[in-house]
Amino acid sequence: MRDVVFTRGSGWIPNVVREDGELRLMLGAGADANHEPRTFTFPLGEAHLAVIRADLARHLLLWSAVLPLCDAAGTRGPLDEDAAVALLDPVLLAPPADVDALFRRIPWHRGQLVAHGADTGLLDRGQVCAALRTATETPDSKRAQEYAARGRRAERGTVLGPLDTALLRYTNQYLHGATIPRRTPGAVDPTLLPEVMRVIATAEQACAGLRIGRDPRRGKHATDKRDWERMTTAVDAAVRRAHPGLADEAVRTIGFLLCSEAADRARNAPMDDDDNREPARRGPLSYTDDKGAEKTWRPGGPRTATAEFWEFVADRAASDNEVFTIEDEERGEGIQLHFYADSAARITTVREGRGGADPEYRVEYTLVDGMSGYRALVSAFVRGGCGALGEHGPWIPDVAEFERARRRRDA
Repeated sequence: MRDVVFTRGSGWIPNVVREDGELRLMLGAGADANHEPRTFTFPLGEAHLAVIRADLARHLLLWSAVLPLCDAAGTRGPLDEDAAVALLDPVLLAPPADVDALFRRIPWHRGQLVAHGADTGLLDRGQVCAALRTATETPDSKRAQEYAARGRRAERGTVLGPLDTALLRYTNQYLHGATIPRRTPGAVDPTLLPEVMRVIATAEQACAGLRIGRDPRRGKHATDKRDWERMTTAVDAAVRRAHPGLADEAVRTIGFLLCSEAADRARNAPMDDDDNREPARRGPLSYTDDKGAEKTWRPGGPRTATAEFWEFVADRAASDNEVFTIEDEERGEGIQLHFYADSAARITTVREGRGGADPEYRVEYTLVDGMSGYRALVSAFVRGGCGALGEHGPWIPDVAEFERARRRRDA
C-alpha cells in the first residue's frame, strides 16, 4: 500500500510517500526498454520530510543530486539506495557552505534547477544554495533549454553577438540547430528585427532565380543535394560580404532556412513542373530498370513523358537498382542512365535484325553532371530523340576511352 504524504507542484518534483509504514522519496526518471518512464524510491526520515516540506530549494537540490543515480540505473537496473540515502543529510540538513562544497564534488543535474528558476550566474560559480533563492515550483523548460544551448556553444568556443542571436531566434535555430528552420519574427527583440530583415533580404536577393529540384534517384520526396549546396554557397557569400561581422553559425542558419524553404517548394510541386517545355509526342516510350520492371508512356495521357519517367525512377531506384532506360521503338533509339557512375549511353539502331540475325546498334557514352545533367538529357531525348543529344556530349563510342575519361573525372 502506497500513500502520498507530501507532493509539490504538478510537475516531476519528487513526492514523499508512505509504503508499508516507511517514508520513501519517489521520483520518475529515465525510461525502461519500452520507453516507459521509470519510477524509483528510497527511504528517508521524518527530519528529511520536514525540510522537504519547508524548503523548496533543498527539495530541488536533493532531486538534482539523485538524478545521476537514476541515470546510472539505466533501463532496467536498480537504484543504488545506499548512495541515495547517503545524500539526504548532506543535502537537506547541512549548512549552505557544506552543501555548496558537496555539489563541487558530486555529479548533479543543472537542467532541473535552471528550469525551476535558479540563478545561472550563481550556479556557474558553485553557489548552489544562493542560486535557489529565486526557485519556483513551476518549471520553465525553455529557460533550461536556452541555458543548455549557451553551454554547448561555450564548449565549442562560439561567441554570439546580439544580431547573431536574433538571427538564430528568427530561424528557430537558437535552441536546437538540427530542428527544421522556420521564420519566427515574434521571437526576435523588436529593436533588432529590422536589422534581421535586412540580412534576410540580402540572402533572398542572392538566391533569386536559384531553385532546388527533386532527385528521384533517392525517392519521391528527395531533393537535389547539388542544388542545395549551390544555393548555400550563394547565400553564404552574399551575407558574409554584406555583413562581415556575423558569426559562422548565424550565416549558416540563414542558408539553412532558405534552402529548406526551397526544398519544401520542390517536394510539394508536381513532377510535371519540370516539363513545361516538352511538346506533344507522336509515339510511345518504354521505360525499364535493371530489375526487369517496365512501364509504357503513351501520348495523350494526363502526364508528360518526362514526369512519368521520373515517377518511375522515384518508385524503383535503389542501391541495387541504378540503371534506367528510355526506349523509342518507333525510332529505334534509346538512352540508358547509369546513376551509380554519373554517366549515360545513347543507343541508336544502325541495322534492323532480319532473317534471324541480331540487330546492330551504335552505343556512345557520356559523363553526366549530377541530377541537373540527367534532367537535361532526358528532356532532350524526349523532345528530339538521339539527334537532340549532341549538345549534351561529348559522346564517346570507345568503351576503354570512356572509362579513362571517367577515371580522370573521379580523380
